[in-house]
Amino acid sequence: MPIYILLSTFTEQGVSCVVEDPSCLRRIGMDIEKLGVKVLDQYATLGQFDFVHVIEAPDNETIARVSMELTARGHLKPLSLPTISINDFISRLSLDRRP
Repeated sequence: MPIYILLSTFTEQGVSCVVEDPSCLRRIGMDIEKLGVKVLDQYATLGQFDFVHVIEAPDNETIARVSMELTARGHLKPLSLPTISINDFISRLSLDRRP
């Protein structure tokens, strides 16, 4: 199944939620999974994005729906990135070099 990276930043509403109840961070992964995908891993990050979620989803349309649902809830602003495994990427590059 395809893997996606979901980068997210807090909105002001999201920051308020975390300040009031830091355990609300655990609910993010559960909320994402309720939308029909599997969360493989999550990380809090420093810098431009507050979180990285590694997600398994059946297709781009599903991850687009997840992003829209998370945005509509008002706590996060997500950015979804589809991934290509290194082996598949190398294979594709190798195929493109054949005469």
